[in-house]
Amino acid sequence: MRVLLQDLGYAFRQLRKTPGFTTTVLLTLALGIGANSAIFTLVNAILLHNLPVVDPNTLVRIGDQDDCCVNGGWNDNGDYSLFSTETYYMFKKSLPEFAELAAMESGYAWRPITVRRGGPQTVAKSVMATFVSGNYFRVFGLSPAAGRLFSDADDQKGASLTAVMSYDAWQQDYAGDPRVVGSVFYINTKPATVIGVAPKGFYGDRIDTNPPKYFLPMNAMDPVIGAPYFNDPDTQWAYIIGRVKPGTSLAALQAKASVLLKQEFAPLKTFTDPRAQKVLPRTHVVLTPGGGGIQNMQEDYKDHLKLLQWIAALVLLVACANIANLLLVRGMGRRAELSIRSALGAQRSRIVRQLLTESVLLSGLGGLLGLAVSYIGAHALLALAFPNQHNMPVAASPSPLVIGFAFVLSLVTGVLFGLAPALMAARTQPAEALRSNARTTAHGASFLQRALVVLQAALSLVLLVAAGLFAQSLNKAENVDMKLDATNRYIAHINPQAAGYKNTEVEPLYQTIVDRFHGIPGVLKVGLATYTPMEANNWGSGVKIQGEPDLNKGASWVKGTPEYFDSVGTHVVMGRGFTSQDTLNAAPVAVVNQEFVKQFFGKRNPIGHYFGFSGPSQAGKDGAHQIVGVVEDTTYTSVYWKNHAMYFLPLTQPAGIPDAENPIEKDQSMYAGAIVIQTAHPMAGFEKVVGDTLASINPNLTVVKFQTFQQQIDDRFIEERLIARLTSLFGLLALLLAAIGLYGVTAYTVVRRTPEIGIRMALGAARSRVIGTVMRGAMLQAIAGLAIGIPVAIFCVRYVKSQLYEITSVNVPVMAIAIGVLALAAAVAGIIPARRAASIDPVQALRIE
Repeated sequence: MRVLLQDLGYAFRQLRKTPGFTTTVLLTLALGIGANSAIFTLVNAILLHNLPVVDPNTLVRIGDQDDCCVNGGWNDNGDYSLFSTETYYMFKKSLPEFAELAAMESGYAWRPITVRRGGPQTVAKSVMATFVSGNYFRVFGLSPAAGRLFSDADDQKGASLTAVMSYDAWQQDYAGDPRVVGSVFYINTKPATVIGVAPKGFYGDRIDTNPPKYFLPMNAMDPVIGAPYFNDPDTQWAYIIGRVKPGTSLAALQAKASVLLKQEFAPLKTFTDPRAQKVLPRTHVVLTPGGGGIQNMQEDYKDHLKLLQWIAALVLLVACANIANLLLVRGMGRRAELSIRSALGAQRSRIVRQLLTESVLLSGLGGLLGLAVSYIGAHALLALAFPNQHNMPVAASPSPLVIGFAFVLSLVTGVLFGLAPALMAARTQPAEALRSNARTTAHGASFLQRALVVLQAALSLVLLVAAGLFAQSLNKAENVDMKLDATNRYIAHINPQAAGYKNTEVEPLYQTIVDRFHGIPGVLKVGLATYTPMEANNWGSGVKIQGEPDLNKGASWVKGTPEYFDSVGTHVVMGRGFTSQDTLNAAPVAVVNQEFVKQFFGKRNPIGHYFGFSGPSQAGKDGAHQIVGVVEDTTYTSVYWKNHAMYFLPLTQPAGIPDAENPIEKDQSMYAGAIVIQTAHPMAGFEKVVGDTLASINPNLTVVKFQTFQQQIDDRFIEERLIARLTSLFGLLALLLAAIGLYGVTAYTVVRRTPEIGIRMALGAARSRVIGTVMRGAMLQAIAGLAIGIPVAIFCVRYVKSQLYEITSVNVPVMAIAIGVLALAAAVAGIIPARRAASIDPVQALRIE
């Protein structure tokens, strides 16, 4: 310990003597370690973080997919992760290996509720809520912050409606008022008693940008939000997580659950279809760790976060190479000192340890600065990845794991960049070092120094190419012709069902909404629809053309009002769109897109043909809708979805043919999810105008979300924009470090060769020739880096092409720009010491010892 303290004290003194060197190294390390720690902060918070529950390691999820939200039919691969109510109760009864088994709503994000506290002068709010089984909180081992949590008695048919409020909602919306517990709230106009507050820090069973503020018993789902699928054994809507008993074999439990599911499915109506019967033997479930909750967001972000972690690691490698070069130069300057110590009896191992102590000390100090950089960087990353999301349960503050990661990274970094310079310095022969002077050591930079510069150049080129590819991918995706017009258009998401309307009452409501908005000066078009283009939503069904074989194909579908197509900028190319005559009691009609025609009719004219849903339960109903028009292939959901067949129905007409089993009263597609408003010019403060207009119709008719149409489109590229910006930032950072490294080695070579250059100039060498000689050395290192970097960049594209839009290889423009940028940086880094070399005074140079 005494020797270590001596080494540390000596290292501090040495670093204090060279403030320029120390500052440069610390800043380089802070950027490299900070970038890695910032990315790892998000990796840890999103990919590695467990739910804030008791003993998360004993939680197991039945399922391994992020399927959502209300699904029917079958899966061809037989893998199921979403389950019906009956299947949940069957698992709960038949799998005693689980101490508890809880169900939770998969798609709560698409169905917000309207909440108003009982009492005068209270305002209705649209908030997120999720429906869960009565043992939900018990499975997670949670205790209430106030009041009580659900019991099994709360989750029974006919039970009085109760709710549990999240801790954040309690604090943010009601300032922690203890009188909230026991109060009556109106949830979708139905009275409910808030029985308790969830514990602080609990955000639900998954990481979400907008976690639920209220938890409701799942048996209240149909009465509260109108969910007839809750009692339908053929419709899956729930995720299932349970706590296994000690000693349970997960492999045996998975096999048992798969057999039970197969038996559960066999008598269902879905599996009377011959195609479903063919895949029934494949039916199975996969048990996965449930401690992290439902992994929807993790599945969305894991590829991008892993890519960013690799890119940040490459930047750190460039930084290490840069610092190693600085240490090599510093070691050359300390040759005499080290030789004297060696001549006085110091062992090489002692010298290596001392130099490594300096390196590790530098890296430790750099790691501390890196933590500060990572804190700022993680906040910036969160703002880029999740803009305007203030309730998301992801913290930018470094956790103990992140601090440990930064410490280990600092230690490894210190050894990585310090070992080679330390070994080289320790190998110096005392007699040779003490004899040598500038004239006898005129060979310039060592092979290792040049190799490190070449490595930096190669890695910089790889990162520049990556930045170019992701920027090009983003540009191509954003500039796709989506067949939309976002100019002066606004989208207000609404939920009429939450305002208390029955689906048979919405037709006059929609006409009132259209009339009221048309009464606002400047409003041109008003369209209502179940959902709108370029939002994360999709409704789909199988399709069968009347009188033709079932092609076993499906299509997405949207319902809208007469002005809907005009409001989003979609053009009718054949037949007609919807009119005010396409009402509930009129003949059912449909409009299809061009891709639908291509897939189901080929080159035939579809106008006048009938179609309906496919499947065994839809036999004889393939004449549900008559095609009256064709529209362009407007982009919905994502630009990555190609060949997207779609059909459109009038908003107030039923989807399919109602019958006793599926009456129109259960048709949830009658509810509009959004209003699209086109105006003659930009409207300042339009959100308040929209909210006031809706409130004047019904105080419970609240705005769920308000955006311009362009903002909604831009939001679909948040991840791509994040990757493009960060790869560009990291690429430029690596380029800067590489240029500094090349400049340092070139300047060091000039200093070492000063006597030689002086002799050449004394013998008549021209300034241009001296500049050319120095530049040639610098550019040869850059060219060597290019020779390595180009094939590596081409090879690496295969690992990221799945994250690129319509790019499968490095194209010439991107490669040319990357090479040009690197060559320019190398030229700038080389010309400064080259001009300095050309200005050497031969007389002064020959006097240098």
